Parts: sequence; structure tokens; C-alpha cells
Amino acid sequence: MMLKRGLQGVREAVSGKASHGIQGSQRSHLIQLRQMSKAIEKPRKVTISSLNKLKKQHMPITVLTCYDYPTAKNIEHTHTTQDGINIALVGDSLAFTALGYTSTSQLTLDEMIHHCKAVSRGASTPLIIADIPFGYVGLSDEAAVGAAIRLVREGGVDGVKIEGGAKEARVIAKVVDAGVPVIAHAGLQPQRATQTSGFRVQGKTAGSALSIVEDCKAVQEAGAFAVLLEAVPPQLGDYITERLKVPTIGIGAGGGTDGQVLVQNDMVGAFDAFRPRFVRVFGDVGGATGEAIESYAQSVRARDFPSAEESYTIEESKWNEIREHIEKKERQQE
Repeated sequence: MMLKRGLQGVREAVSGKASHGIQGSQRSHLIQLRQMSKAIEKPRKVTISSLNKLKKQHMPITVLTCYDYPTAKNIEHTHTTQDGINIALVGDSLAFTALGYTSTSQLTLDEMIHHCKAVSRGASTPLIIADIPFGYVGLSDEAAVGAAIRLVREGGVDGVKIEGGAKEARVIAKVVDAGVPVIAHAGLQPQRATQTSGFRVQGKTAGSALSIVEDCKAVQEAGAFAVLLEAVPPQLGDYITERLKVPTIGIGAGGGTDGQVLVQNDMVGAFDAFRPRFVRVFGDVGGATGEAIESYAQSVRARDFPSAEESYTIEESKWNEIREHIEKKERQQE
């Protein structure tokens, strides 16, 4: 109750209800109180409506993958400032970065749900979206809808991502009708890369570009609330963004899309098995982690760890009593 009254007082003071005649240090104090108020208040949950608002305001949407509780907490922590990540994507790229598979097609729905549960426990503010794993969308509408519902009900996510374009518009509509929000994925589609032209830039010919434009229009019409564009020329990314009503999220699609997405492990430098051209590394977590582990091993071998400060203490006289008691019992058992 006292906290609520305090925050109300801050709001009134800052809005002017209690600021008549405030000068100098008093005004500075009120600014500090306002900042404290923002820090105390829980950030608002990101919604589809708030994403649409960002598009209208031409404010970039931030998307980042996460696969477990720690990486989800990394994203949640960003909401303690104004630079929070808007969408946490539990991408099927976890097949590579978290499970060591050689293909995303090896990832099962149960494995995806397991990771989604961890993410939903670690992040409550961003919109959480999960990839529907390979095999469900192409199998049948019922299989895709069932997988989407399980990801929401059991995994705790807010929506799903479906790879595909005009051919998948019907299944996207079915999933949306079932009450599950959908982000569509056009351009390069990793789940089908081996069946098409591989992991290559899409939309570099008139026919390919037109096909991607038609795909984006079709999935928007089917009810997708956003479209992820992967590996297309920046000009095509701009063209599609200008013509769609829903937000576009780019990955290797230039800087003109409504938002950007990267794989968290890539951008923090924690995964170096391969690095696409569109990845910018913003840190060296992998290097720092490796150095820390090496330092730990060296300290253990040198008996430098643990130190006295890192150990629990007991008075020597007390330990002597305990040792005498133990040795006495051991002699009796001989």
C-alpha cells in the first residue's frame, strides 16, 4: 500500500499536480523519483497490437532467439531499460546451437516443447514465438494445428512461426482460426533448403522476387500477424515492407524491414561452427567462457581454488572434537 501511494505521489508530482513552485534541487529529486518509479513498475507485456503500433511509428522491432532459461533471462533483463527485445523466438535453429544436430529436420516437437517451457519460465515480457518443427505443416492441416496448440498449451508460448508462402496460406489460416497467432517465414526457408536451392539468397531474379512478394501477400491475407523475410536483397525487403500492412522482420534482408532478428548464440559469439554473412557479432561470450574454464582448470590443478575465503570455516578446537568422535566410532567398528 505504501509503495502504491509513493508511486502515485511521484506521478502527481511529475505531472504537475504537486510541482507548483518546484525549482533546482527539488526538480532534480523529482526526476530521480520518476526514474525509480519506472524501474519499480513491471514492464508491459509485448502484444501484437504494440508491434503494429511500432510499425506505424516506424520504430524498429527487435527479435532475438532464445532456447532455455538463461538465454530467456538475458532477453527479459533488457526490459529493465527502454531497449527491451520485443519478440523472443524459440527457433528450430536450436537443433544446431543447443542440441548439436546437423539438421533442423532432426528436431522433434517434444524437444521443442521442452525448450519452450524453459523459455516461458525465464521471459514474461517479450512476445514468445516458437517454430513449428519440420514435418507438421506439410503433413496435414490437423497435424499443424495440433502442433501449434501443443506449443501454446504445453510450451507456454504466445504464438508460432510457420515457414512457407502461398502454398501454406491455408494451413496458416487454420492455425489462426484455432486461436494461435502466426508469424509467416518467407524468402529463404531453412527447413526446405536442401529441397530447393540450398542456403542461398532468394529473390535475385524477377520470377523469384515476384514469387516472394506473392507469398507475403498470401500469408498476410491468411491471417499472419507478421512476416519474417530471410536472405533477400535489401531492395526486395524494402519493397515488401512498404506494401504489407503487417510488420516485416528481416534476417539478411537489409535495414529497411520493420524489425530485425538474429540468433542469440551467433550475435554474442557463442556459436562459431558457421557464420552467415548477415550476422554481426556484438560480443565474445564463447571466447570469454573458454578462457574462464581454462582459468578454472589451472586454478584447481595449482590448488589455488578454493581459497580460504571461498571455504566454510570451523574453529580448530571444534573440529578436533568432531574428529575424535569420528575416529572413536571407526575404532569401535573395526
